[in-house]
Amino acid sequence: MNSTVKTNRVKLFLITCIAGVVIIALTLWGRYPKPGLLTLNDILHDELALRMFILIRVPRMVAALLLGAVLGLSGCVFQYVFANPLVDSGFLGVSQGAGLGSIIAMLAGFPFTLQIGCAFAGALLSLALSILLAKYIRFGGLILRLVLAGIAVSSVLSALISLIKFTADPLRQLPEITYWLMGGLSGVRLPMLVLPSIIAGISCLVLISLRWQIGLLALDDRAVRSLIKNPFVLRIVLLAFAVAGTAAVTAYAGIVAWAGLIVPHIARIVFGAETRSTVPASIVLGSMFMAVCDTLARSLFPIELPLGIVTALAGAASFTVLLVFIPIKVERG
Repeated sequence: MNSTVKTNRVKLFLITCIAGVVIIALTLWGRYPKPGLLTLNDILHDELALRMFILIRVPRMVAALLLGAVLGLSGCVFQYVFANPLVDSGFLGVSQGAGLGSIIAMLAGFPFTLQIGCAFAGALLSLALSILLAKYIRFGGLILRLVLAGIAVSSVLSALISLIKFTADPLRQLPEITYWLMGGLSGVRLPMLVLPSIIAGISCLVLISLRWQIGLLALDDRAVRSLIKNPFVLRIVLLAFAVAGTAAVTAYAGIVAWAGLIVPHIARIVFGAETRSTVPASIVLGSMFMAVCDTLARSLFPIELPLGIVTALAGAASFTVLLVFIPIKVERG
């Protein structure tokens, strides 16, 4: 085992430990019974504080960790699959497709389990449409054609979402749709997370098991074909599981942007481009990023901010810092 691998393992262990401490502290942080950290004495002697901790803060933190882990990992996978560091899980209209499916399910009055199914169907449909359209584009390589197809499909799905908002009941349906599209975890409870956790867990396990091959996809096309028997099939498998995880968390959290774009960059800055470390690091860093953003969303002001707004502000600021101080390489390596 070379020194770089050993160093990265130590870094990953330390970052995981730091993330664990930060997550515990953020779970205890709140406004009741007083602003600040919830103490053991509060939990043992204040029944309301105990119920709030178990029934609200813990499920919400679990939801934030799951959301951040999936978006960070899927963003990392997308960036390697397309050999482009400027894409994330919303690429190819995946998030928009999942959002459209969830909105249709909500308006139809479907239970939450069916909402997840509709989100998954919408995400897969958007992916299939992008891949199909890319095959009919007559110029450019595979990556360029998928980029162009993704832009077109994303625009159409966004327009359909806007159309649904325009025609929705302004008193009953429109506020719910608008707030959900901004992203948030305020209504999450543990029973809601069972099915998304199973789907996202399977997705993460498969993607982690394939991390050795993920990094190869960023190489030159000739090198990819010489090292991987069927790179097209591998790309489809990776995209399918990344889409499944994204759809599962989008169903309960709404559309939350920027995490899938920023987190993989931070992971590569710390660990380099070696996917043996970068892939699991994206999960850990994504979880911590989302836990911090959700804590800010619920505690920064007297009223709760939508999570999507906080992640957009934090993501845009981080992206600006990366562009100014650590230039992002976009060429294939």
